[in-house]
Amino acid sequence: MLAQRVLTAALLAPLVAGGVLYLSTFWVAIFFAAVIMLAAWEWARLAKISTPLWQAIFLLLMAAALGVAALMISNPVFNYWLLATASTGWLLGAVLLIRIKKIERVSSEPDPLWAAVGLLVLLPCWTALIALHGQGEEGPVLMLFVLVLIWVSDSSAYFAGRRWGRVKLAPVISPGKTREGVYGALAGAAICGVVLAWIAPDIGGVLVTVPLCLLTCLASVEGDLFESLAKRRAGVKDSGNLLPGHGGVLDRIDSVTAAAPIFMLGLMLLGSGR
Repeated sequence: MLAQRVLTAALLAPLVAGGVLYLSTFWVAIFFAAVIMLAAWEWARLAKISTPLWQAIFLLLMAAALGVAALMISNPVFNYWLLATASTGWLLGAVLLIRIKKIERVSSEPDPLWAAVGLLVLLPCWTALIALHGQGEEGPVLMLFVLVLIWVSDSSAYFAGRRWGRVKLAPVISPGKTREGVYGALAGAAICGVVLAWIAPDIGGVLVTVPLCLLTCLASVEGDLFESLAKRRAGVKDSGNLLPGHGGVLDRIDSVTAAAPIFMLGLMLLGSGR
């Protein structure tokens, strides 16, 4: 399993990095729209949408939402309110997640509310990433940075949790995660914040970039926990099996779904995003 994870990551990471840095925003948008559509297909499974007709309807709704976002993405007001709404949802969701004591598995009937949640989770993620990539010459670097930030945070959490993990973070949702792991993730994010101040000085000094990266890191942890909650409700281990050793597409972008909107909104509030 570990060998599969490493091999898959080794193949995908250079492709994603190269695409983000060298493709135009249009083609990056197309690529990540395909990723979001695959994630939406997996989300349909978590929402117990199993019949081909309703799956097709759900995917058509997702595609339509992406189409509207694509038409409006050059409008900073649209971006601001969409990302602000998503960020507010993640903030409220964090309060609810830490209060969960028991998870009831859902029935086999389709869950329209959970399907709608999927749209609200995935659409702002795509919008944030593409708006970020479109930030002039620095855009591709900033988009790659936030992806690296999430990877560094996740890896730091894993190693810190393995070495010092004692206190469970959310045992009902994800028994393997610990508070010590989160501290490790924050340490990695803080280092990334220092790097961001160096590669993008227009955003601000370390007193600005480090808090932004810390908030983004915490959001990435919440995104991971939220998808774990969705899988436990549905009674599945992985969202899919498309990526050997990693599960589904949704399993790979769960942290990004929360982190990207928070990061992009932070840039907009700092006056460095549009």
